[in-house]
Amino acid sequence: MTALQAALAAEHAAVYGYGVVGGRIGARRRTEARAAYDAHRARRDALVREVRDLGGEPVAASAAYALPFQVPDAATAVRLAARLEERVAGVYSDLVRAATGERRGTAAGALREAAVRAVRWSGESVAFPGLAERTTDGTGADDTGAAGAGGSASPSP
Repeated sequence: MTALQAALAAEHAAVYGYGVVGGRIGARRRTEARAAYDAHRARRDALVREVRDLGGEPVAASAAYALPFQVPDAATAVRLAARLEERVAGVYSDLVRAATGERRGTAAGALREAAVRAVRWSGESVAFPGLAERTTDGTGADDTGAAGAGGSASPSP
């Protein structure tokens, strides 16, 4: 349930983050940002239902999230979108490891979708998206200082 709640928390943060992205993104990529926003909302809503179906209380969204950097323009909005997707991929990687059966397949699909969006936003890819080995310091914390699935209840996008 911990990894499932972490995925829900990451989706809450992504929905918030895409609200910021949408306010700064250029017209050329606005449709892409809207599609990502909608995808994260749908995943968030599915995770809320899943946690409830398992008898848990879904982790609530925070009123606001600390952004990893200022987002004054379209270029930084694109960077934020890539960062959001990388973080979501990492959390779904944890859920893939923790889950079995259909839940594992769903988590793998979410990991793949986030990794593809991260590549589209950043123009760069990694061999195994979502793994802690991708971090610069190898601690499992992303470069925003946010921990992985076992970290803070209020994830940074």
